[in-house]
Amino acid sequence: MKALQLVVALVLLVTIHEFGHYFFARLFGIKVNRFYLFFNPGFSLLKYDPMKGTLSIFSRDDQHSLATIRVSKPRQPRPDGKPTWRDTIYGLGWLPLGGYCDIAGMVDETKSAKDLAAEPQPWEFRTKAAWKRLLVMVGGVMFNFILAICIYIGIALHWGDRTVAYQDMAEGMDFTEPMHRAGFRDGDILLQIDGKDIDPKSGNTAWRLLQPGTKASVLRRHTDTVHITVPDNLINEIVEANTSCMEIRLPAVVLQTLGGEGAAKAGLEPGDRILAVDTDTTPTLTEFRPAIAARKDAAPLMTIQRGDSMFRVPVGINSDGQIGIQLTPPDGIFPVTEVKYGFFEAIPRGWQVGTERLTTYVESCKMLFTKQGAKSVGGFGTLGSMFPDKWNWYSFWQIAAFLSVILAFMNIIPIPGLDGGHTFFLLAEMATRRKPSERFMEVANMIGMGFLLLLLVYANMNDIYRLVLK
Repeated sequence: MKALQLVVALVLLVTIHEFGHYFFARLFGIKVNRFYLFFNPGFSLLKYDPMKGTLSIFSRDDQHSLATIRVSKPRQPRPDGKPTWRDTIYGLGWLPLGGYCDIAGMVDETKSAKDLAAEPQPWEFRTKAAWKRLLVMVGGVMFNFILAICIYIGIALHWGDRTVAYQDMAEGMDFTEPMHRAGFRDGDILLQIDGKDIDPKSGNTAWRLLQPGTKASVLRRHTDTVHITVPDNLINEIVEANTSCMEIRLPAVVLQTLGGEGAAKAGLEPGDRILAVDTDTTPTLTEFRPAIAARKDAAPLMTIQRGDSMFRVPVGINSDGQIGIQLTPPDGIFPVTEVKYGFFEAIPRGWQVGTERLTTYVESCKMLFTKQGAKSVGGFGTLGSMFPDKWNWYSFWQIAAFLSVILAFMNIIPIPGLDGGHTFFLLAEMATRRKPSERFMEVANMIGMGFLLLLLVYANMNDIYRLVLK
């Protein structure tokens, strides 16, 4: 299910990205030879040629196909020679590493300088003004970011915001070991960051909390306000440990019981809170889970709070260390603030979330240049792990929007072979009024694509290392 969600998201994001290039190319009268989702070395799974009116299945580069279906009548080129959408071959490749838009008269990953016509044509990329070529190159990045904003607008419009304020999380947070060394304690309730109340709708609270010099205010033991200054090395320690910085401390509250298991037999009901297992107090799941895991195949007395009353009852624990309950999520325990947005309210909310995600991601990318950050780089396995085990539309759209933000930013990095590399050379051309030669662009693309291939291998090897050796 994780893999399926990742593939569906990538199909959407790559198609929109390449359509951004296609849109501006067609807007400026540039011919697009091929528009492909996924790469097609050797053969294509599907290939549609509008000019011939045919759809080919398992089509090889030598034009041989397993099957060819006539889907429309053949067309002739325009008398004036201007390209149309029918001059583009649309296809589905078999190698899911992205996609491409083969733009006529442009040196890229699909063509070398030798592949260009001897005489530049008016419908080619290389004959257009620099500003038009610039828009063609940044079109993919623009469309990916616009897509992310549109998704966030849709999320705000359909689901709104359901949030729990940190101050209302009565049991506070559980912090990881690097956070403990920084001065945080399990059960601390977050109050402020840098003297400002925390917006529960913000998605970058954890990131802000890790920044060197940040001043966090927490409520400790429900009585003392403690001020903590985040040390410079905390973020590096979190990245090196490959862990989050904190989690909500949730009380063990029954949502429902499973028939035939210990909780149901003991008469536990939805809303019951388990306060102790034998002599071990269990104010939260942090203490409850190890307490029952240590008593497999037993029936210890558990202290139960039901409304205003408390009682003790023996509850059977099976051989897996479970009592057969579904736990209540945070929004079923703590007070929830629900915000609904109309269409015109959802637009600024979507923009706010999208720009916030982009800013946080760009800031986090500086970690890639540290030893700890390089170790944390991941490939398709890391991307797939972001999705939940079961299909959930809310989670899918949230993650797809974030991946669209990532794709937009990563493509604008000025590395030859990426959109950012082409954009860099175009800006240099506009500033110096000197156009790089096709041969120079070919060599630059080869170097850039080689680097990107090595980065892809390294990222996915990191995934394999974490999966097999850790």
